[in-house]
Amino acid sequence: METITRLVEKGTAWAITQRQNRVPYQAENPFLAGAFAPLKEEYTETELQVTGTIPQELTGLLLRIGPNPQHVANPATYNWFLGDGMVHGLRLQEGKAQWYRNRYIGTDSINTKRGLPLVDGARRGIFDTVNTNIIGHQGKLWALVEAGSYPAQLDNQLNTVKMGLFDSDINSSFTAHPHVDPDTGEMHAICYDGLLHRRINYLVIGTDGQVKRQVTIPLTHGPMIHDCAITKNNVVILDLPVHFSVKTALAGGGLPYAWDEKQPARIGLLPRHGQADDMRWFDVDPCYCFHICNAFEESNGDTIVDLVVHGRTFYRSLQGPEAENIKFERWLLPANGSRVQRKVISLEAQEFPRFDERLTGKSYRYAYAVGIAASDEVPQPNALFRHDLQTGETIKHDYGANYVTGEVVFVPSHANSAEDEGWLMSYVHNLVCGTSRVVILDAKKLGQTPQAIIELPVRVPLGFHGNWVADAS
Repeated sequence: METITRLVEKGTAWAITQRQNRVPYQAENPFLAGAFAPLKEEYTETELQVTGTIPQELTGLLLRIGPNPQHVANPATYNWFLGDGMVHGLRLQEGKAQWYRNRYIGTDSINTKRGLPLVDGARRGIFDTVNTNIIGHQGKLWALVEAGSYPAQLDNQLNTVKMGLFDSDINSSFTAHPHVDPDTGEMHAICYDGLLHRRINYLVIGTDGQVKRQVTIPLTHGPMIHDCAITKNNVVILDLPVHFSVKTALAGGGLPYAWDEKQPARIGLLPRHGQADDMRWFDVDPCYCFHICNAFEESNGDTIVDLVVHGRTFYRSLQGPEAENIKFERWLLPANGSRVQRKVISLEAQEFPRFDERLTGKSYRYAYAVGIAASDEVPQPNALFRHDLQTGETIKHDYGANYVTGEVVFVPSHANSAEDEGWLMSYVHNLVCGTSRVVILDAKKLGQTPQAIIELPVRVPLGFHGNWVADAS
């Protein structure tokens, strides 16, 4: 097998470290093995090999977060969604890759295990794992998780410095997927709670980090709501049949949520300035959605929601989600009706849909998503899909026979660029030799040679979400 290399310390020569960066295969749990296996250490790397040309306008951080358990007591019942959080970051400036580093999210449980001091800020919930998304807001970096702990604030070196609901003192869980209105800069979030699971909160976070609006919405059960969306006038809320399950909890599942086809499925519209009684619900056949791409309103009052739809999930495994019958769809919520009208955009199994977020809540043309294996937890080489929602054309970009890309982020080339004028950036894993790289694609040249490839001498485990956070102007 090929060896991989990394810098042991700043300024040192490249050294063979493949064995140090890998974890032995554990057959009991695929989410602890191979491309999912956690790293053992934190690294800082300053000499990175680059092929191609890094665009000069990319100055900031390409961030990625995911589970990286420090210790697993029982691999057979370890759930991928619950591993200790670790953030990965690549710093780009003036056409150069300045550094890569990875850091644990410094929650109380992690810092206590590592003998480090606890960080400032408020605490919330029984469990403090933060591992699902990382964003920029108020000129700061925030690591996010849903259903329990507050976000964690990081500095520009990826060290955790504070816990809290931004700069607010509101006691509420948050979400892994808030959405920012490009016209106001306000952040909108639908938040469920693992303990108070018969209600959800709609929160609006201002540009000053304060909660400007809170609406509590009662529910008859406890759905897992991983994502939401906003339109000009409404918030899109998913109420689908994965919900809090006492049976799953008693069976030893660390994540107490399960599929229940007997539970009705629906999607709702909450007016952005309304109350819970103003909700409109639309029925849909049982299915599940982790991620919405975008949503917007048409001139006739209909609402369009583009999303990745799973036939079902969380129905047989305690270790992680199962992939079954996944499609990219367009749902129409009629102004004068109460049932969703569904249209399939692509039958290819895919996830992590993204778009040009300058068009959040507005009509748009291009959606991007990455292929996923039909064989559940076993990673397979995949491709990036670009869906043209006007013409129906789909273009693929393959990363290579042995490569699997994580979520791909679109970054416009400048403030006034066209919707498809920019860069598509992602962390990409080599399934054969256990190395990773960052690949930058020209959005207008998919299928062609990448704009740049930055080799990372440290393996980045397959994880969850990430974003590009540009330096403040």
